[in-house]
Amino acid sequence: MPGAPFPAAYTIRLNMFKKTLVCLDNSDWSVAASNAAIALASAFNGETVGCHVYAARLHDDRFRSMEPSLPPRYQNEDELSRQRQVHDSLITKGLQVISDSYLSAFLAMAEGAGVKAVGVSREGRNYAELLKETSETNSGLVVMGAYGLGANDQRRIGSVCERLSRNLSVDCLIIKDARPAFAKGAILATAIDGSPESFAALCAAIELGRAFGCRIHAIAAYDHLYHVRAFRSLAGVLSEEAGRLFRFKEQERMHEEVIDKGLAKLYQDHLDTAVDIGGQAGVEVAPTLLAGKPTDEIIRYCASTKAALLVMGRRGLHSNDSSIDIG
Repeated sequence: MPGAPFPAAYTIRLNMFKKTLVCLDNSDWSVAASNAAIALASAFNGETVGCHVYAARLHDDRFRSMEPSLPPRYQNEDELSRQRQVHDSLITKGLQVISDSYLSAFLAMAEGAGVKAVGVSREGRNYAELLKETSETNSGLVVMGAYGLGANDQRRIGSVCERLSRNLSVDCLIIKDARPAFAKGAILATAIDGSPESFAALCAAIELGRAFGCRIHAIAAYDHLYHVRAFRSLAGVLSEEAGRLFRFKEQERMHEEVIDKGLAKLYQDHLDTAVDIGGQAGVEVAPTLLAGKPTDEIIRYCASTKAALLVMGRRGLHSNDSSIDIG
């Protein structure tokens, strides 16, 4: 039943794949993001927009802020005016030429794949202009590298990527390495916690899996030691009398026997639902229940299985405040 619809409650907006915006800066991650965006557009008969932002005014402001520190021979107004014109010619026009070169390379990639694409240059603050471009082009998905040309080894994610992902109102695909994310047989891991966002992420993964022949793994992680740590912490501060009033030993036993085991059952139920959703869509979903700190366990799982892509909701089950930008 490869064409079966998703359950009504978890139907995703398939038009998210119809128009993608990809952020360009000619870094290795940007090139990989371009390949991913073009692959999506090809698979879903969509189109993609390549956007590069350059900051000519920022360079101009910085140049002017340096003028007081220039040698005396540059301090008369005529010489300063000439230097400003030279700087404008070299920097502003140069940045425009560089931007055009990035766009030309991207458009050539898209043309080679038979994908409809346009290229856009914008001037200004990078993440702010990318947000505007996403809105103005009505893009359903933003594809970007986790890092850019200014990458360093001290960050898990680049500053532009972080600011953009926190402020986007649409879904985003973040590329962290150059491997094809959608190769046939690749693992798409989906983090499930029972929230509507996590099941929407599963449905997106299933749709990608059907399009590219990827395997779908649903993973759920719960912290079985949280309550143990909490009770050990309490044991050190409760007086003997307070311990009797709190019925400490009884509470500890109840948590071990009921709550911790109940958490395992609860998350297994979420995985069973994920398997059912996959079955209704004609896709096999392989479930795995993990015990431990969720972030650490999910990262370990993805590393051990060499998953090509992790698909997850922006917020989880306990984020009931929609104003929170990310879980």
